[in-house]
Amino acid sequence: MNRLWDAGLQSERTRLAWVRTTAMLAVTSLAGAGVALRAGTPAVAIIPFVPAVFCAVLLLTHTGIRYRRAQEALHGSRPLDNRADALIAWFGTLAAVAGAAAFVLGRFGR
Repeated sequence: MNRLWDAGLQSERTRLAWVRTTAMLAVTSLAGAGVALRAGTPAVAIIPFVPAVFCAVLLLTHTGIRYRRAQEALHGSRPLDNRADALIAWFGTLAAVAGAAAFVLGRFGR
């Protein structure tokens, strides 16, 4: 038996963590855009929320592939490369933060 393999639920926990991350990114981005629209903020302030929602949807649809790769990496004692997913998550988070900043600055600019 391979010493690195643990019969625990590592890949399942990782999958759920990614689902929580992407769900929160989608919800906060959509909620931020909705609040900005209802508050009468200029439309330019809503634009950064669009890539954030897109990144969340992309990551959420990629969950099954990521899970399968994690299982294969665990069973094959290979490292798992999630750099692309992490980069998409960072970009989405930064877009949501930019949208929030644009909302706040748009509210102060009145």
